[in-house]
Amino acid sequence: MNVYTNINELPAFNKAVITIGTFDGLHDGHRKIISQLKQVAGDINGTTVVITFFPHPRHVLKSTENKVFILNTLEEKISLLSAEDIENLVIVPFTSEFSSMEAEAYISNFLVKSFHPHTIIIGYDHRFGKNRVGNFEFLKEGEKKYGYEVVEITAQQLNDIAISSTKIRQKLSEGDLITAKSLLGYNYFFSGKVVKGDQLGRTIGFPTANLEIEEEEKLVPGNGVYAVDVVIKDVKHKGMMNIGLRPTVGGVVRKIEVNIFDFKDDIYGQNITVFLKSKLREEKKFNGLEELKNQLEKDALAAMTI
Repeated sequence: MNVYTNINELPAFNKAVITIGTFDGLHDGHRKIISQLKQVAGDINGTTVVITFFPHPRHVLKSTENKVFILNTLEEKISLLSAEDIENLVIVPFTSEFSSMEAEAYISNFLVKSFHPHTIIIGYDHRFGKNRVGNFEFLKEGEKKYGYEVVEITAQQLNDIAISSTKIRQKLSEGDLITAKSLLGYNYFFSGKVVKGDQLGRTIGFPTANLEIEEEEKLVPGNGVYAVDVVIKDVKHKGMMNIGLRPTVGGVVRKIEVNIFDFKDDIYGQNITVFLKSKLREEKKFNGLEELKNQLEKDALAAMTI
């Protein structure tokens, strides 16, 4: 997959079939649109082009009331889209200046000038341009003038996507990984840098890698203990992870700690990726380190079984 980050340096796409969206999570609903994109491109011997934005538009537009935590970082989104056999991904820098572009200029100077689209696959409720005056009908009116065709993503498809994205965030926050995976189509994952902790875990036989997630907008699942797969330098390991305050030792700051089974290498400063397999239990306060150690032994056995 070709990845472009400068819209002023795009190649001349052959019969570009384009779709536009944030594609956060790239879940099953999004993949239906991707499938439609590939089918249309295949029918006309055209080229698939996915256009997305960075940062997330809601993080730029100050009028947004509620902060939205993202399911995928940009790097993760690129990886997921690459696995879908998309030919071209264009990442458009989303700025307040871009959002204030007049709707007509959005079509002529952005879509047509940059992509020369043969077909635009877009939602019936898609909005663009200054004050969001551009819409599906506005794009349809430009078909003859600019020589493209607009294909509608149905209300049902878009509704399913919106419901799925909201539900995925909710279920991950609740620790319901089964439902989240059924909607995503994959195990939720995140990456972080291993940083120094208080090294208390190693004193009871359960050393942990303390993770620091750079992207503060990335959604971190709800507190609790999880069975996980851990990928370090492309090698997968089994392990378990605690997300929470660590009440047994009087913790007051939320931390992410991963115990990697049968692993003793020094990985401080390295980035690792954690794939959540199953939630084992809620975080709880134990009566001392010995009771905590006994529970961790049970957790490790349960995680290995999973």
